[in-house]
Amino acid sequence: MQRLRHTFLIILMLVPGLLLLFQTAQAQLSNVNATASNEVNIRAGTGVDFDQVGQMIQGTSYPVIARSEFYPWLLIADPVSLEPIGWVYEEIVTVTGDKFTLPISEDIIDPSAVSVQQQPTSTPIATILAPTTEAGSSAQSVTMTPSATATSQPSFNVAGIVQGEINVRYGPGTQYPRVGVAQAGERYEITGYHTQFPWVQIRYPESPTGFAWVAIDLLEIQGNYFNTDPITDSTLNLPTLTPTPSVISSSGAAEGTEPVSPAFAQLGEQIARIALNGGFDPATSRFGAMFLMDLQTGEAITFGSEYAFSGTSINKVAILAELYATLDTPPDVRLATDIANTMICSENAATNRLLSTIGGGDEWDGADAVTQMYQDLGLTNSFIVAPYTLDPNNPPLPPRPLTIPETSVDATKSNADFSNQITVEDMGWLLADIYNCGYNDEPLLDGAIEPRECRQMLHVMSNNNVDALLKAGVPADTRVAHKHGWIPDTHGNAAVFFTPGGDYVMVMMLHQPEWLDYSESLPVIAESSRAVYNYFNPDAQMAQIREGFIPEATTCNFANTPLITDIRQPVWDD
Repeated sequence: MQRLRHTFLIILMLVPGLLLLFQTAQAQLSNVNATASNEVNIRAGTGVDFDQVGQMIQGTSYPVIARSEFYPWLLIADPVSLEPIGWVYEEIVTVTGDKFTLPISEDIIDPSAVSVQQQPTSTPIATILAPTTEAGSSAQSVTMTPSATATSQPSFNVAGIVQGEINVRYGPGTQYPRVGVAQAGERYEITGYHTQFPWVQIRYPESPTGFAWVAIDLLEIQGNYFNTDPITDSTLNLPTLTPTPSVISSSGAAEGTEPVSPAFAQLGEQIARIALNGGFDPATSRFGAMFLMDLQTGEAITFGSEYAFSGTSINKVAILAELYATLDTPPDVRLATDIANTMICSENAATNRLLSTIGGGDEWDGADAVTQMYQDLGLTNSFIVAPYTLDPNNPPLPPRPLTIPETSVDATKSNADFSNQITVEDMGWLLADIYNCGYNDEPLLDGAIEPRECRQMLHVMSNNNVDALLKAGVPADTRVAHKHGWIPDTHGNAAVFFTPGGDYVMVMMLHQPEWLDYSESLPVIAESSRAVYNYFNPDAQMAQIREGFIPEATTCNFANTPLITDIRQPVWDD
């Protein structure tokens, strides 16, 4: 882990509203901003009949300097010069601040007057401060530019090609419920247009009526939509929509799984709503997954377990477990140091040395052994088949053809690493197995891992000094044995919590294609954790999540520390 990434995260946690660093100039005039959730066209005037002068790319934010008196359009400006760029339709951007404090304007922007420097950037602000990945490789600049080309599409007189992942709604406005999600490149027949709002009606069989609505600026229009039916209704009577099915399911990866109580299932639904309110929607490419197990009752629930995620450094929990399965004696000083630096510092070189120890001197054989351990435990949707990359420009080359295990989950939606994958359910059950081995004397891997070793594994992870993610949702003095992991598009945490009201396992992963901003993922993970803590501890609830912190990478080295002595103990009762 590199110093730059930690510096970024410390600033992020200690200075709420990180984007203020980029908005100093605009603050002199306005505290109103517009952020694009998809690609949004910028127009010269307050209507779709005006020329397009630019485009806001998904994730970009601009200061708003004026509003139209008569139409729902906002005038945005260059973040540095504050010179006007053009107009965006209010209902397809996210507006922060009080728009009614803005001056009124109906100015028409001259496209030729918009300089190159004033054109919207295709790089979200988050990538300007892009930290390195957890593995130490530089994060790539993020350019959200979906393809608008479709192949083998049906022929329509008037059609719209989707310009990005967008919501399809029952009526012509964001106040209407979503009836589906359309992806970039999909092509729909346009059957009508609204005479007052810049929305078009499309043929959409998934809707209760067979039709739905999309904002014009989210489509590339083929043909003249004014040749379709004009629609003047300002309100639409909603039919009875099918209730949204529960996203929570009971997790049964082991025999003897207990039935889930209504209260526990309701807690799962609450966490799903927290993720949804944070913008992680299972119907879109920006989504999340969660596993939760009550270690007293055996109840276990999950959502998103049908998806695999890149294993990040969280898969090092499995590496640690298989390492202990191979050891006949407590680790020596060198191995104990590698264990600590792997599990706390996420040091990949130390991790690969653990894999080499597991594999009898071959780190590739070590990775295969970890995968076999997953299989032996009945956790068949997680694996690792290659060592961790130390130099992104020189990834490790396999000495033989790799065999990628077959799984029953979707690894495409999350763009999961082909060689290193986990599901929240598998990781949750693995942590539960380690806990039950250590504290309930339940054999793990037919006794290959002793209870003392299971307790030591949890002790090592309890020393993880990353005080963020799930840990930020519980009091600072709570014992949390956890492993963190993040890469540019995926952030996650897996933990065993020891609380006064009961012990539990929680695993959460969040994903957004290309780039996931820490300012958006960390609060969702922490708030989800707070909800669970409050469920188990109703008499000592957390009022709000803690700020938390990420230590500097240079401070993470556990050589010659008391923890190394702890790991080497032949008896451990913590």
